[in-house]
Amino acid sequence: MNFTLHQLNVFTVIVQQKSITKAAAILNITQPAASIQLRNFQDQFDIALSEVIGRQLYVTEFGTEIYTIAERILQEVNTIQYKTEAFKGLLSGKLKISVVSTGNYVMPYFLNGFLKKHPNVELVLDVSNKSNVIKDLEQNEVDFSLVTVSPKHLDLNEEPIMDNELVLIASKHNPLDTKKTKTKSFFKTTPLIYREEGSGTRFTMQQFFKEENIQPKIKLELTSNEAIKQAVVADIGVSIVSLLSIKNELQQNEIKIIPVQGLPLKSEWKLIWLKRKKLSPVANGFLEYVISEKENVYKTYFEWIKKH
Repeated sequence: MNFTLHQLNVFTVIVQQKSITKAAAILNITQPAASIQLRNFQDQFDIALSEVIGRQLYVTEFGTEIYTIAERILQEVNTIQYKTEAFKGLLSGKLKISVVSTGNYVMPYFLNGFLKKHPNVELVLDVSNKSNVIKDLEQNEVDFSLVTVSPKHLDLNEEPIMDNELVLIASKHNPLDTKKTKTKSFFKTTPLIYREEGSGTRFTMQQFFKEENIQPKIKLELTSNEAIKQAVVADIGVSIVSLLSIKNELQQNEIKIIPVQGLPLKSEWKLIWLKRKKLSPVANGFLEYVISEKENVYKTYFEWIKKH
């Protein structure tokens, strides 16, 4: 066999995209050039790697096995590059992280110092809902995910990075008193604005209500923390959200925190990654940075939480 690393790379991207045309665009080469590389790679084998039915490209069972091996080879080649740079005192390469939407208020502060220390690192940060974040992790498309609730069906490593507190908020125009603590029965009669099913915030809320034997009323469901905050500011209703997500609204006196027995609800922000994943030098470097700097990051950027 006499295949090249370029052929391996072209083949893996074609498999991922299930399209020669899309793969060519990603690789910044022409469609005929991608087809030639795929054909030259196929010539190394007596068994078909792919087949075209109609206009759709399908990867054969054999092709899928070769793809898995090719991915591993390319990862090891990248590791050689990373190791070389690291030996020279330079950390370079790609760091891929997926973050649930509320985690966007956390992750940038852990990335800031790391990227300044290692300017040659290329960051790919995907902020999405929990379902997509877990899917990225499950399919090994990211190095780490940031969540508050870990999926139970995956074999994971975890690194806690900071606490997460959930509080009840209302518009400044809402007549609810901020000085008088409400009893838990408040939730039996007051409709709440909820996050969509599957979010970490909603899960923590549901656990609390289940333990307290409370059947809360749902006023409406929204798909993002930002949408919920805007609905509360507009005095459409009240909601339970992460305290760290409302810093600006508190400073601008647009919303207020309503004290309720049993609140704030406690959860924990944590980096998670697959146990079977071999972390690249860049990913290992970031993990080491987070472990060593998480207390400093909290003191620098999140001390204001203690005032509330």
